[in-house]
This record gives sequence, structure tokens and C-alpha cells, in this order.
Amino acid sequence: MTARIYPIGIQNFEKLRGDGYVYVDKTSQMYQMVKTGSYYFLSRPRRFGKSLLLSTLKAYFEGKKELFAGLAVERLEKEWNRYPILYLDLNIERYDTPGSLDNILNDTLKQWESIYGSRPSETSFSLRFAGVIRRAHEQTGQRVVILVDEYDKPMLQAIGDEELQKEFRSTLKPFYGALKTMDGSIKFAMLTGVTKFGKVSVFSALNNLKDISMDGRYIDICGINEQELYSYFEDDIRLLAAAQNMTYDEACAELKECYDGYHFEENTPGIYNPFSLLNTLDKRKFGSYWFETGTPSYLVELLRKHHYDLYRMAHEETNADVLNSVDSTSTNPIPVIYQSGYLTIKGYDRRFGVYRLGFPNREVEEGFVSYLMPFYTDVDKVESPFEIQRFVREVEHGDIDAFFRRLQSFFADIPYELTQKREIERHYQNVLFIVFKLVGFYVKAEYHTSEGRVDLELQTDRFIYIMEFKLDGTAEEALQQIRDKHYAAPFLADRRKLFRVGVNFSDQTRNIERWLVE
Repeated sequence: MTARIYPIGIQNFEKLRGDGYVYVDKTSQMYQMVKTGSYYFLSRPRRFGKSLLLSTLKAYFEGKKELFAGLAVERLEKEWNRYPILYLDLNIERYDTPGSLDNILNDTLKQWESIYGSRPSETSFSLRFAGVIRRAHEQTGQRVVILVDEYDKPMLQAIGDEELQKEFRSTLKPFYGALKTMDGSIKFAMLTGVTKFGKVSVFSALNNLKDISMDGRYIDICGINEQELYSYFEDDIRLLAAAQNMTYDEACAELKECYDGYHFEENTPGIYNPFSLLNTLDKRKFGSYWFETGTPSYLVELLRKHHYDLYRMAHEETNADVLNSVDSTSTNPIPVIYQSGYLTIKGYDRRFGVYRLGFPNREVEEGFVSYLMPFYTDVDKVESPFEIQRFVREVEHGDIDAFFRRLQSFFADIPYELTQKREIERHYQNVLFIVFKLVGFYVKAEYHTSEGRVDLELQTDRFIYIMEFKLDGTAEEALQQIRDKHYAAPFLADRRKLFRVGVNFSDQTRNIERWLVE
């Protein structure tokens, strides 16, 4: 079989088609979008194919019919007209100063003005943008196509810096407002990004955009659905299975567990992460490919700044208004984390319009929780995976004292700025959540949280642990609660050795004070 070329990191449609890369045909949805509207916005996580979608639109509006040979749109489109295209790519700059946004806007406008001209009276970015749109229409006789890639990158990189965000808002709001002002000269416009900023932000002036982020018709316009996986990649999965000494069905199940599970609307089939999926098929090896390309630190800063309960993150409930719009002044980190792809829709209560969120798959769940560890514990990034290995080995060997001594070291450096008891308690619960969640990927773990405590059940092939945690109580009280509430009852007939463990966490010492085992 001829080796296939996977479009990993390929964002240019013309290059992809010309050089023979594998392409999952999304052009029928693209055609439907073009023919049924003029202004669109799409939010999707990074590396989900947003840039490739815009590049595909660019080739389509340039009339490059030859690039679409054999694809759905070749049969659908009859005219193949050529339109002037204004393409703004905000990916290439780092937005840490007010001038960084000005630089890229000015450079892009100068490129457009070198083609369509300028006027001395156009002194602001918005006036220059509107002038280019007008002249492009007048000079070509065709209305203009406007494509904006990662429109929100300046706003995202300025999260936590309100002054810089205010500066970017004041620049971008009138700039994007030209899309509404120049409607008569615009054929089609599409903005993509990771998040949708609303309310006081740039979207307040763009009420003519049709948001298709949660529109069932376009739910898989980026990403790969299960039918596409088997239609386009069956032979590739068989090669992966052979390389990993798995059956075909086992390989399919592992792909689903690791990379499927993204839901951008309620009651829709899951979407596979295209970046991780293609990397796995290319290397014939499972890995955390999407996660390893970089997790924005601002996500963790949002969680820590607002003392967010990490246990809630995987069981969060919210509504469409929250999911659809990020308010830069909000204290709720969930919309940003959802739109960034670390949470997805797991359920929907139609009666109340409430969405239940959770991690989409194992790659994201394990990767994100692992990423959190150095931010919440006294363990550096390099040592984090080794610490979890040690925890797991101690659990598997029944070495409870070593387990809790190691756990004590995780609380050795509770941030000094945490002064309120409630903040310290939340930090304590978050550290336990991270440790138990990561240990749970390698041994069976079940746990739940409530105010002031975390209960944990761990099972290995040899041992069962029932743990009760108290805050400013005693280890004796915790152990007695296990007895009184018969937490161990389901396991009394089990042949494995059972440990009941009572643990007390002291507010005064900011650490585990004592543990008792029976």
C-alpha cells in the first residue's frame, strides 16, 4: 500500500491538495454555509482545523476549481467566480503590548493598500479598513470576501491584564465594526477563534454575525466524526493495530477513548480531535499529541485567581449564554476552559436549558490534570509524572505510610497569599483532587467531595482503601465515620485486604496532621 501523507500542521488548502495530503471532505458544508448566509463566526479549540477551513474558503472564492476536483463542491458549484479577498491572520504575533496589535493591523492594511490604494484622510485602522473594502469592490466589480483567523488571540493573551484588554478592545471594536458599515460591499465574511468575547467586548458591535459554533448543521465542519474515521482511515487503523499488537476493534476503542468525545451541541455524535488522531495514525503510536503542543497558562491562572473548585470542573452545569460568550470581566473561568477544548458538553436538560460539562476524552483529562499539578503543589513540572508513579506503586504495594508522607510534601508550600480558611480549604481539596485523579488513571478510584472533606476509595488487585478526610477534626473522628456510615460494607466479602484510613488536615499547620489505619 502506498504510504499516505497526513496533513499534520498543514493549514493551506492549496498546498494540501497540490502535494497529495489526505483530505477529509468538508466542502459540502462549506458550500451550504456560503449559499445560506453572509456573515459567520466559528469557535473551536486550537488545532481543530479552523485555519484550514478559512484557507479552503479562500481557494473557493478565488475560483480555483481545479483544487476541488473529486470533492463535493465540484458537483455543487456551477459558476466559480473570483472575488477580492482580504485575509487577516492574527496568529503570527505575540500580543503583550498595545503596539503589538497595532503593528500587525498596520502591516496587513499596508499590504491591502498596495493593491487597492489609500486616501490621506483615512487615518485610523477602521477608516483604512473600510476604505480598502470600498475600493476593492469598486475596482474589481465584485463584492469583497473577508476572512479573519484567530480574531480573539489579542484578547486571550491579555486575560488578566485589564488595561491591555481595554486597549485591544478600543482598537478592535471599531475595526471589526467596518464589517457592518460596509455591508453593501461585502460578499462573505467569516471570523474564527477559540473563544467568543461578548458584552463589553469586540462582539458587541458585530450583531450581524451568525454564530455557528453550536449549530448542528456545522457541528463537524472542523474535526473528524466517527463515520469519517472509518471511511477515510480504515486501512490506517489496521496498520496502527498491527504496530501496537492490538486487534482492529481494540485500536478503534482506544482511539475513541483517547481522542473522541467533543460535543459542540447537545445530542450530537462525538467529534475526534483531528490533530491527535492524525498524529497517532502517522506515528502508529498513541500519545498526548494535542495536549503536548501547549496549554495556555492563562487557563490555570483563571482557576487559581478565583479559587475554583477543580472537582466541579468535570461536573459543571451551565447554560448556553455562558458557553457562547466570554465576558472578560467575569470571575467564571468555565466559558474560556470550555471554548478552549478542555471541557465539552456531556449532557443537556432541555426543560431547564442546562448543559452538563466534562472532559471530552482521556488525553484531555489526564493531560490537563497533570498540567495543573506544578501550579498547585510543591512539585516541579519535570518531577510530576514520577511522583504519580511513586504514589501508584505505594498504593499497589500497600505502603500507606509512604503514600501519606509523600502527600504531606505536596502541601509543604501552600501559597502565603491564601489567608482565609475557605481559600486554604479549597486549595487543600484541589491538591487532593489532582493527586487522586491522576492515581485513578492507573488504579480504580472513586471519590466525591462535599464541603470540608474528600472521601476516597482506591482498589488494586490486592488491596482496597477506604479513606475519609477531615479538616480541623481528628483522624479518630474520620476513622469512626467510616465505621458508623458503613463505607466498607460493599467490600467485606472481598478477598482483597481492606484498609480503613482516617486522615485529618490541620488549618494551623496547613498540612496533613495525622492519619490512622485499621
